[in-house]
Amino acid sequence: QVQLVESGGGLAQAGGSLRLSCAASGLTFTFYAMGWFRQAPGKEREFVAATSRSGLNKKYHDSVKGRFTISRDNAKNTVYLQMNSLKPEDTADYYCAADYREYLSSSSQGDYDYWGQGTRVTVSS
Repeated sequence: QVQLVESGGGLAQAGGSLRLSCAASGLTFTFYAMGWFRQAPGKEREFVAATSRSGLNKKYHDSVKGRFTISRDNAKNTVYLQMNSLKPEDTADYYCAADYREYLSSSSQGDYDYWGQGTRVTVSS
């Protein structure tokens, strides 16, 4: 079956960095756009970043532009989220997701077919 397994979460100080990874299995990775979403305590899950099948098209939530970078390694069936200049408001559970589409990528949660279990990121001030 399809599995998306996130790793790399943890505790960071404000201004610091973390890199999240999401390893996919049970699907043809290159058929899927990939996205990262997050859910902060008491809030709804929101879009963070997404990348197309090729990795050439990327999109970001305005709140993370210039600080976060999404990338993928199709040979390793893995998508990454490099998070720099972290802020306390980045504290959340981060989820990766896979969207079966041919072109571009989506910021809409409803477009995604598979989801990981999440990894927690805590940023202290």
